[in-house]
Amino acid sequence: MQKIIKYTLYSALIAALGLQSCKKSYFDSLSDNPNQVPTATLSTLLATSTYKAANNNYLIGSITAPYVQYTANPAANGAGDTYQAIDFTTTWDALYFAMADANEMKKLAVAQNSSEYKGVADVLIAYNLTLVNDLWGDAPFSEAFNINNLTPKYDKQQDVYNQAIALLDEAILELAKTDATVKLAPTSDLIYGKSTTERVNWLKMAYALKARLLNKISKTSAYNPTAVLAALGSSFTANTDDAIMATFKERNPWANVALSNSQQSLGGWLSEQLIDALNGKTFSVFDPRIEKITDKTINNIYIGTINGAGNRLPGANTTKDECYISRNSPWTSDTSPIFIVTFAELKFIEAEAYFNTDKTKAYAAYLAGISANMDKFQVTAANRDAYLANPLVSVGAAALTKDLIFKEKYIATYLNPEAWNDARRFDYQYKDFGMPANAALPTFIRRLDYTQGERSKNGNNVPIDVPRTTRLWWDQ
Repeated sequence: MQKIIKYTLYSALIAALGLQSCKKSYFDSLSDNPNQVPTATLSTLLATSTYKAANNNYLIGSITAPYVQYTANPAANGAGDTYQAIDFTTTWDALYFAMADANEMKKLAVAQNSSEYKGVADVLIAYNLTLVNDLWGDAPFSEAFNINNLTPKYDKQQDVYNQAIALLDEAILELAKTDATVKLAPTSDLIYGKSTTERVNWLKMAYALKARLLNKISKTSAYNPTAVLAALGSSFTANTDDAIMATFKERNPWANVALSNSQQSLGGWLSEQLIDALNGKTFSVFDPRIEKITDKTINNIYIGTINGAGNRLPGANTTKDECYISRNSPWTSDTSPIFIVTFAELKFIEAEAYFNTDKTKAYAAYLAGISANMDKFQVTAANRDAYLANPLVSVGAAALTKDLIFKEKYIATYLNPEAWNDARRFDYQYKDFGMPANAALPTFIRRLDYTQGERSKNGNNVPIDVPRTTRLWWDQ
């Protein structure tokens, strides 16, 4: 895996030349390194691209976790908690390096007539592009991989969204083919390589990401629940279809956060909002998933940290008297996978899509989403069924509300970047969800500032920053 990661930087930098201001001599010096792969191959690009897609899921998830109050800073006035300006140049670069690798794979796939590799490349480009689009809005894409253009223009945010949809549609066409001259290499596919139906799983993932994108525009006049349901109908049918990645240099990066916390480096504390949603305080029902997310404190209770206020006295992060990310969790243990998109998430998308036309089907999907997520979290069948039977959860089709759908999806997408999209679509209307203490903005955050790296490399094209409270086009 170490060799793969070394190669990733090399191939990404070469492919991303159109986005960098480095001189050619820098790349020449890279090629002299005997530890780096001199020539890209489909299988090597597949390994690097699948690894990077999942790692970017973690990077973005760590940015957005305090915005949706999954995590909280142990110190008062934490920058993420309080919506301060933060430079995410490293994350921006990681996203474009990932697209560059996938774009190189796509070009090589076309040259070798491999519909399978081409389809997977389209899926991975679309996924990383969507992450950029969701954080910043306008972004380079149409000119991003032209090596003769060091300063690519920024495409309008809605055009970037449409490009992602087009990439997924192209992927669906390619992955539906069964006559690829070069088949996917299972040992290099870090997402679906262990599946016996690798190509089919990628096809399902393409549909899953398309359903997610189509559902994201639910606040616009273009929202088409019928199209959402059509995409879902060709996507995941069980937890075993989930798009996950579990190959790491050492351990799951969320486990690194938990490990650092255990060693008193103060990261990974869980928000009061999340803990109270699970421990029975907010919704008057104890959610057994809390036992699979975190551990009880030294005081034998579940209690979270208030965003923006920091850890409470008297411990004030020197004792384990508030909850934090656990290495015992199926989501954040050393060997836990990173979850890119899951069957449980899709069931909540289905519930939302059916909500206005068929409450019976919406309710069935809502219950199925809870059950699937409970199973994924390894909740016992008895605890799962007891939770589902609680009258505050099992409300019946007629009493189903979007609040309930969003509440359950909020738990199911724990630490996933998609949670911030949902929070914005839902206008942060989760029960008892308030502004963080000491907030730097007057209202909830809606977007990120453009990075200093882009300002230095491509300053003439970087859009003029708008307030972080300004909504993206689909969030009006």
